[in-house]
Amino acid sequence: MNKDLTVGRAEIVLWKFSIPLFGSIIFQQLYNIADSLIAGKFAGENALAAVGNSYEITLIYLAFAFGCNIGCSVIVSQLFGAKKYADMKTAVWTTFLASGVLCLVLTVLGFLLGPALLHLINTPDNVFADSLLYLNIYTAGLIFLFFYNIATGIFSAMGDSRTPFVFLAASSVANIIMDYVFVKNFQMGVAGVAWATFICQGISCVLAVLTIFKRLSGTHSEKNHQRFSWQMLGNIARVAVPSILQQSFVSVGNIILQSVINQYGSGVMAGYSAVIKLNNLVITSFTTLGNAMSNFTAQNIGANKLSRIKQGYRGGLFMVYLLCIPVIALYLMEGRTLLSLFMKEESTVALETGMQFITIVAPFYFVVGTKLITDGILRGASAMKQFMVATFMDLILRVCLAFLLSGQMGSIGIWRSWTIGWTIGTLLSLYFYWSGSWKKVLKIL
Repeated sequence: MNKDLTVGRAEIVLWKFSIPLFGSIIFQQLYNIADSLIAGKFAGENALAAVGNSYEITLIYLAFAFGCNIGCSVIVSQLFGAKKYADMKTAVWTTFLASGVLCLVLTVLGFLLGPALLHLINTPDNVFADSLLYLNIYTAGLIFLFFYNIATGIFSAMGDSRTPFVFLAASSVANIIMDYVFVKNFQMGVAGVAWATFICQGISCVLAVLTIFKRLSGTHSEKNHQRFSWQMLGNIARVAVPSILQQSFVSVGNIILQSVINQYGSGVMAGYSAVIKLNNLVITSFTTLGNAMSNFTAQNIGANKLSRIKQGYRGGLFMVYLLCIPVIALYLMEGRTLLSLFMKEESTVALETGMQFITIVAPFYFVVGTKLITDGILRGASAMKQFMVATFMDLILRVCLAFLLSGQMGSIGIWRSWTIGWTIGTLLSLYFYWSGSWKKVLKIL
């Protein structure tokens, strides 16, 4: 059901909108966690390392899909808030068509460049074949990844966070069951993990897209919409391209970090593969709440209700801090138990690697959570230059310091680089928000 985020008490409206989104991201992360957990438990340490190793490359695909999601979502939110429904339908059609072409190009490049990318990140010989197999199957399902992400962005833009939650919950549960059956019963190894994701993501994508177009057909507009508009593509691209660049830069940075980590052997790789799933569960949750902040901001900009944005910001920060407290406590107290779930045999090196990461990084979740909520406002207002500066500074510092500090402190130096990058990036985001510079670029419709 579509919901207007421009009426009602701002904090309450944002919370009600965000809770299903948060539930969705929990299930979304179950996809990735189940892949690593089942691969590690039933196929061994090398399989766990292979899935984690390929995952860093698949983040490049996710960067493009996420950029298309955000570009469409922000513009559709503003048009929905302004009640320009014909233009909103044009934005949806334009996004699907343009993204389909982009997805085709990426699929071809993915098959051609996959082996080179794995060599580029120093993938060890004992996990190379499995890494490539997982990556190729994942690449084959890119169209599902793209269109599903766009569909969820459209649902959120129209204030509906429940429908994608239902699709994702069902798909995630099915994925876990299929992971187990394919790997444990059919002994398919890494291929079983990849095919389970392919099938479940494909089904959820088809259902989500059909629901979007059914809902749009029932939305009355006073004028006819266009199937494709270059002008609308330009509006979408002004948000999508910086988001793609930002996410791609993050993905490339993660690949570089993975190449540094790979030099320490499969034990450290396996430990990092396990702990990064736990870390991404938190960061992706924060990112999702930041996306909710973007939709809330964009709808209220479209309705010209700027005073509600500050109220929503306070509500968003409260949600993030409320989430941080139990998560940090759980990770610090039960981190070793959580990490051991991913391992068939408890490797001392892998467990110690994971615990080093958690101990150093987890306390800074308050910091990065603040950044991602603040970034949500910048992105919702289409203040993409400010958004990119804060994000790029974070990642540049993390990558550069990872090389520098790892040479002096070993793998611990890599984890410390995360905290420094997050802190400086957060300070920049807060500066851009409190300076009010984002208000100067509001009008893009």
